[in-house]
Amino acid sequence: MTAAPAMAEPDPGALPAYLRIAERLTIDIGAGRLAAGTRLPPERRMAEAHGVSMMTLRKALAVVTERGLIERRQGSGNYVRAARRDVGTYALFRLEAVPDGGGLPTARLLSLETLPKPEGSPLAGDLATRLRRIRSLDGLPVAVEEIWLDARFGPLRPEQVSESLYRTYAERLDLVIGHAEDRVSAAPLPDWTPRDFHRAPGHPMGLVERRSFDQYGALAETSRTWFDPERARYFARVP
Repeated sequence: MTAAPAMAEPDPGALPAYLRIAERLTIDIGAGRLAAGTRLPPERRMAEAHGVSMMTLRKALAVVTERGLIERRQGSGNYVRAARRDVGTYALFRLEAVPDGGGLPTARLLSLETLPKPEGSPLAGDLATRLRRIRSLDGLPVAVEEIWLDARFGPLRPEQVSESLYRTYAERLDLVIGHAEDRVSAAPLPDWTPRDFHRAPGHPMGLVERRSFDQYGALAETSRTWFDPERARYFARVP
């Protein structure tokens, strides 16, 4: 297992340190970078590699154990049990790093506004919350995205938005995204793309158009994600 770099001080929207570690392990197992039967490094070494205490590391391992992805063998260590992509905070996240797969997703919020919904939008209300973000994998920017959330779920403030938007929905709005429908195509990068992104507006990109549904089956949000195929690829599970 390749040691992760020590964690820097997280920004206010970052996931807790233990959950970041748990998500990284979950993603690496789901992507096959940690095969079933692999023994993880000793816990003290893992804690040092991630720059966290033993307590934080063990809290992260407990999360991954509860997901059924690793098992603890008394006196022997922690071993990978299965390769699954359908668990974890990012279970519905569909981008992975090129060429090796995996990659811990992070996000930088660019703007958050309540506006009239776009013309032709299938959302129910007249207003919607629009979020624009840059998405990265293991710190490398790979995509920009625009999300429209039905305003019936109430307002959000920028400081409330986590790197995992679906986690924010569940904790702040009592909204659980039950499933999503994606359409994948190609499109030029939008004109609102910030200057510090590595591609300029108009550059050809992959495009994922998503409709996300709440725990009752009603449409909750729509989104568009423009991703750089030289840095990321779209993947989907087939049962």
